[in-house]
Amino acid sequence: MKMTEEYQHDSDSTITIEDVQNLVKKKDSIEEQIKAYYDMLEDQGVGTEGPLVDLEGYPRADVDVYQVRTARHNISCLQNDHKTIMVEIEQALHTLHAAEKARKGQDGAQAQADAMEEEASLPPPFARVDTITQGSPASLAGLRVEDEIIEFGSVNTGNFKTLQNIASVVQHSEGKALGITVIRGVRECTWS
Repeated sequence: MKMTEEYQHDSDSTITIEDVQNLVKKKDSIEEQIKAYYDMLEDQGVGTEGPLVDLEGYPRADVDVYQVRTARHNISCLQNDHKTIMVEIEQALHTLHAAEKARKGQDGAQAQADAMEEEASLPPPFARVDTITQGSPASLAGLRVEDEIIEFGSVNTGNFKTLQNIASVVQHSEGKALGITVIRGVRECTWS
């Protein structure tokens, strides 16, 4: 049996996982057909290389020569089809992976652009954390060295004058939750 339906791929069209799965199904079908022909040759006791004539040059009486020759021919054709479909699967996988890699590259570029946009939209910090004492309220709250503070309770970039503003907020908020917003890397983080 020769495959009549050929896989066609335009360089402009998009390869999907379903396309690759269809090619794999065709490959599996070809392999099943090849196996069936090999089984038939084994039943005849000749394989793909066994002689079809006896020592005197006459067709063997114990073998259906026509059936064996047809099976050998079909195996040869199907093996060629198998090689072709394997190349098509390989090309489709390369195309699929290249498209996925390009898509991920675009997603990465978009994420970087989003991060830059978010960074540009954040207010400028008015203080930066240089040290954290282990066990201190700041440490327990999750602040880290290099965090940039953009809001500390009621103090923000717009009304910050000196560190005394922060000390005053801490003094008046003792024993109460205090909202803190910082920039960590390129992300805004908020605690209370």
